Amino acid sequence: MAHYQFKSVSKRVMARVAMSLITAVLVMISWGAPVRADKPPAYFVDETKLPFDALSGTTTTRLWGVQGGAGYRVEVPQDWNGDLVLYAHGFRGGGLELTVSNPPIRRYLIEHGFAWAASSYATNGYDVTQGVKDTHDLGTLFNGLVANPNRVYFTGTSMGGHITGVAIEQYRNAYDGAMPMCGVMGDNTLFDYFVENHLTAHVLAGLDVPFPFPPDYSTTVVPQIRAAFGAPFPSVLTPLGQKYAGVVENLSGGKRPMFDPGFRFAPTGGNFLLSQGAGGGEGTRTNVDTVYQIDSDPALSAEEIALNASVRRIDLDPQARREQGLAGVPAISGSFTMPVLSLHTLGDLFVPFSMEQIYARRAAENGVADRLVTRAIRDINHCGFNTVEMERGFADLVNWVVNGVKPDGDDILEPATVADPKFGCDFTVGAHALAPACTP
Repeated sequence: MAHYQFKSVSKRVMARVAMSLITAVLVMISWGAPVRADKPPAYFVDETKLPFDALSGTTTTRLWGVQGGAGYRVEVPQDWNGDLVLYAHGFRGGGLELTVSNPPIRRYLIEHGFAWAASSYATNGYDVTQGVKDTHDLGTLFNGLVANPNRVYFTGTSMGGHITGVAIEQYRNAYDGAMPMCGVMGDNTLFDYFVENHLTAHVLAGLDVPFPFPPDYSTTVVPQIRAAFGAPFPSVLTPLGQKYAGVVENLSGGKRPMFDPGFRFAPTGGNFLLSQGAGGGEGTRTNVDTVYQIDSDPALSAEEIALNASVRRIDLDPQARREQGLAGVPAISGSFTMPVLSLHTLGDLFVPFSMEQIYARRAAENGVADRLVTRAIRDINHCGFNTVEMERGFADLVNWVVNGVKPDGDDILEPATVADPKFGCDFTVGAHALAPACTP
């Protein structure tokens, strides 16, 4: 049977947990051998890794177990305020072991009275559908293990941001507020972006490459691109490399602080982009309507006109994109009913800042722009937030939900604002790698 730990918890929490033990037993599994999900491939949870200790200086009830093939953790502070935060983790890769991540603002949550719950999901890979279902189901399980919360907040990082965006649309009445962080808020457009970085590179480098890309693409074509664009690429750029960087900048969110160091020096920079999307995109990518630009002038130059005329256009299987429901890579429509506060770093090219702009435009099209606040953080890394920035965001979201005080955010859809050298200073706290200091 899964283990529970109770240490100096309040009588209220103890009573709620005691009343729910019968329910809990129904979803627990035997202690010891790994638990395998009821589907191929043979994903498993090593239950010996689920137990976790309280943070220093805190007194909490901690629960763990497996539900529907997914591991989970739940933590309830001694002085629980009655609210629950569901946390969705990011992309795990293709391994078979399923693991649970504690929320990055765990200490803040516990010290401010919030309970939290997190799932491993029953699969790995880029499986947003499973993440949505398992995290939502964990919220339902919490009702039986502890109690029905007064309010439920949903937050997640990277793929977990995508999960957050989908969950609050699929279960519109289940959540009170959401905070996606570094999220894939443009759903399929992220994977288009990965392929487009290659297609435009081919034109600029003078290469004729078929699509789908050949099996030896990474060892034959990519080295030619790098040689044409920099020596060494991307820290040193040739004139062609500078044009390519301009294209990537416009695809990833437009002229803005932190793009250049992000492209040249970040782990998710120029070299990384030439390793992503090389497989061709499993037949669902499209760039039919994309207009490519090298500079920040919206008027197309003769060179940009030639680039757009020459770039290979692909649209292999538009029916593979389901605009409704949880199939495939679920779409985020930008239609939601609760306050949403989203965080994103400016120099991240793995999940670029353009994801937030796409989300904001969709929200505006659905008439809910007033329910979305976006904050830009001056960092080159994927999810490169510090704890204070995340805690401040969550505190402001809660104040918005509880007291109706909408927090400030950044204007991410006005190009001149985004291009300002001080853009992102309002919500960036302290020093970040390669970020110029924010001065008055």
